[in-house]
Amino acid sequence: MEALSALQCSIINEPLLPNLNTLELWGVSELFLQFLPLFLSLRVTSILFTFGYDCPNAMIASMVSSFPTLCPNLQVIGLYSLTRDPLVTAAVSGMVLTTNRNTLQEFRTNSLLTKEASEVVYQLPNLRNLSVVISRETPLPSASLPNLTNLTITCNDEGDWSRLFHRATLGKLESVTFFHHSVHIGDFLGTFSRVALSLSLQNTLSGFHVVTSRSWSPNYSSLLPFTQLVDLEIEFSCDIECSSNLDDDMIIALSRAMPKLRALQIGDIPCGESTTGVTAKGLLALALHCPNLFVLRIHIQVASLSAPPASPGTVLNTEPAASWTNCALTDLTVGEKTVPEESASMVALTLLRIFPRIGSIDFIGEGWGKVEGAIQDHRLLK
Repeated sequence: MEALSALQCSIINEPLLPNLNTLELWGVSELFLQFLPLFLSLRVTSILFTFGYDCPNAMIASMVSSFPTLCPNLQVIGLYSLTRDPLVTAAVSGMVLTTNRNTLQEFRTNSLLTKEASEVVYQLPNLRNLSVVISRETPLPSASLPNLTNLTITCNDEGDWSRLFHRATLGKLESVTFFHHSVHIGDFLGTFSRVALSLSLQNTLSGFHVVTSRSWSPNYSSLLPFTQLVDLEIEFSCDIECSSNLDDDMIIALSRAMPKLRALQIGDIPCGESTTGVTAKGLLALALHCPNLFVLRIHIQVASLSAPPASPGTVLNTEPAASWTNCALTDLTVGEKTVPEESASMVALTLLRIFPRIGSIDFIGEGWGKVEGAIQDHRLLK
């Protein structure tokens, strides 16, 4: 900091790094905040900041307000770790109103926005990536974002996020992520499906993610029309009791509807309490219908892997090299599920037949170390 102070005194009206294009800083402290102008210039087009807990809101607001003047050609703005404070909201909103609207391609913040700023953000013509926070007091005009490809929405309370999609223009949207912190989540997937289908997003959407810290039993059938999905993640908690209701029938329906899936993650780290879940039958169907799947995290009935089903038209074969599918899966998360020691070899053999390229098993429960060892032994026998 002494060096920066000396430089501050010696540099007059000149940026410290005149050719700097991207400035990315994490945990900006109160002490460092006063030196930020040394790094900002006409050439800076991308700023990504997280602010430390010790930064006064007044200082943050003053600095944020200066960005459009110091960096008039901003293309990327990312501001995180901001507190919900009227000063900060006013500053971030003011920045939006004065930033060059034709150059901005990415805007991400955890700050609320005023009505005026919201009307601007949801009308930016060249915006590709947007991350916003929605709450009860958040005004939401219909979005007209013809070039938007990635949208992230954080729902802090009971804000009506669906208004954003009403008569919206989102023709290039590829990925949607929701961080849902509201007490009531209800039929979230059903609501999303209705608004998304009204905009024909089933034709463009390849990524869909919902993350909530609450227990939840989603209605997955609402997602069946989204046949172009490549990455599907529905994360919820099993802390109080297991709320996973994904079974063979639904996993088969999802796999048939979404043959392009490369990553499927349902629930948080699978708990050891559930008596329901997907069996070997469902896993086999998933592997057959989604050959490009390489990441999988779901609740599995481990006992079913000890007595695997025969592949259609195939006689059950005990040879280690015999594979039922050509699925690309390499990463499987099984969480707290346990495997009896005497079943480890058969579980390994079943997994190898369904997922012949399996390489990593992420586990907490007992017995999976022996399964991984048995997989390696079976491969050596090929």
